[in-house]
Amino acid sequence: MRAATYTFYRGLLLVFLVTSSLAATPQQVLSGLRSFYLSTARPDGSFANGIDPQYRGMSDSAYSDLAAVTYAVTLHKTFGWKLPYEEATRAFLLSRQLTNGDFFNLAGTVDPKSAEGRVYNTTQGIVALHALGTKPRYEPLRVFEEILQVDYKTLPAFSTSFFPLAYLAYGQPIPDEADRRIRATMQQAPDGYLNDHIAATFHAAHYYHLIGLPTPMADKIVDRALRDQKPDGSWLLNMPSRDRHATFDAVFTLHQLGSARRDCQLAIDRAALWALSCRNPDGGFGHFPGSTSDADANYLQVGTLVMADVLKPVSPVPPDAQLLSWGHLMPLPEKHFYRNGSK
Repeated sequence: MRAATYTFYRGLLLVFLVTSSLAATPQQVLSGLRSFYLSTARPDGSFANGIDPQYRGMSDSAYSDLAAVTYAVTLHKTFGWKLPYEEATRAFLLSRQLTNGDFFNLAGTVDPKSAEGRVYNTTQGIVALHALGTKPRYEPLRVFEEILQVDYKTLPAFSTSFFPLAYLAYGQPIPDEADRRIRATMQQAPDGYLNDHIAATFHAAHYYHLIGLPTPMADKIVDRALRDQKPDGSWLLNMPSRDRHATFDAVFTLHQLGSARRDCQLAIDRAALWALSCRNPDGGFGHFPGSTSDADANYLQVGTLVMADVLKPVSPVPPDAQLLSWGHLMPLPEKHFYRNGSK
């Protein structure tokens, strides 16, 4: 696409993003989001999954009750907002750690004693406390050291980048042997994808960016992600239970692996329009248009809008912004290439 045509087409998209009745203005989006959080904040520092206190959540928010609070912390830090009950939120997170280092959920579908639950909850706890400038009470990395003996082989394919994220958020690079073991599980197909799905592929790209190495077969990954985008701008290719995170995952992947490509930027712009179509009158976002506003969906759709440059984060961004959840504030590769967190 010629430069003039690209500039014109993208300009039309951006005008539509900020002027259409579908989109609302960025200020309205952020105001609605804050209103949603004020309605779902609890005095104990936690957050409900939705406006209706009986709503049990979807995806991460249904999986563990640490998800809603972690994503609330992440988005408040992203935009420079103070949490409604910040000290209580800090105390709540600290109270959810056992002396062996595990963070645990009380509500949600995951078994907190399973390898999957231990990795998920402990990563979320470390990330949220790091964003709040607080260390866990007990050393949490032993959780990952134990799981990296055997159980890591049984984890879902989307678990890979939990490991370097947790280590870095605790202030340490992932050990070389742990890195070797996790990378050995990330087997790519000829098109670059893992597990024939954007989720596992996203986590691989996220993993490599966290440790400061280029993602193998990046161009092939980008080409497939572009082919897979639906006409509505999303990556909802399968049943919703499989693809609830797919659009965010694809946008991160295109943003990080294809930042110099105009076709990637246009695809991200179209994804932003779709993310805005998931916004509800209560100020929150659903996982897809018409679905209930959800604590997990808020992060995914707002993260997409940040990567699309529709919503602006606070300036300057928070310290270690690349460690806020799943990389919506990850600097582009040419600006952050480093090995194991050392610039």
